[in-house]
Amino acid sequence: MSKHLFITLFAFFGISTIATAQSDLAQEVGIIFGPVTFQSDYGQRHNFDTNVGNTGFGVGIVHFINFSANNNRESFFTEHFKVRSELSFNTTKLNHFGEWVEKKPPTLAVEQLKAMHGTSSVLSIGSQLEFSPIKIHDFENSVGSISPYASLGFLISYYSTKVSSDLGPLGIPETTYSKYLTPSDGHQYGFSSENGVVLAATAGLGIHYKLTTMSDLMVEGRFQMFSSDWVDGLNPNKDIYKENKNNDWQVWFNVGYIYYLEF
Repeated sequence: MSKHLFITLFAFFGISTIATAQSDLAQEVGIIFGPVTFQSDYGQRHNFDTNVGNTGFGVGIVHFINFSANNNRESFFTEHFKVRSELSFNTTKLNHFGEWVEKKPPTLAVEQLKAMHGTSSVLSIGSQLEFSPIKIHDFENSVGSISPYASLGFLISYYSTKVSSDLGPLGIPETTYSKYLTPSDGHQYGFSSENGVVLAATAGLGIHYKLTTMSDLMVEGRFQMFSSDWVDGLNPNKDIYKENKNNDWQVWFNVGYIYYLEF
């Protein structure tokens, strides 16, 4: 990733923090981390080995704008909603699993799939609106309490993906499974090692646990759908291969620690 992108990302968070610090709002910061299951064109759909095998790891920093803590005029919005900003990173090693690589005896096509490997790294920045059915004041004033929540938002994701084969360079019939030799979506082949920027919609469910007066623990499961099918490096021609109709997506299970800057 370029130096300029890093500068832009951290400048965004710096401006956001300064802006909220000047307003009558409380702030919370934290760290989240956990396994990420990448649902992509690698492996068989709805297959246990694929879901487990194509699992990576993610980590992120989060920032909450809390409308309740410093607001004496309670309303439904201030008592049930927070705005969450996030900078997160995850990386996953990708392989083919399922019936297509388990055929006996192994054919050339089976060997080509088994030999194909990929890696995908994703850096995301964006915001989500978090809703809790429990009043925020009630939760904040009760150490040991639990507050379930749902979140919805959008992220901008920078991805870097690489595709390779143990059999040799990809792009020739001797090393490459036939469906990936067909041109796709403006690319010469149905595979690509590339970098790019995409939009992602995200939705999650989680629980906050009130650890101390000034800190929470959280557990979350989150779905993230990308606006592109190239995030994993594979995108067979959808006009021919109908089974590859969906864009890439991830499910991230994370835990986190949240600290209150103001109460």
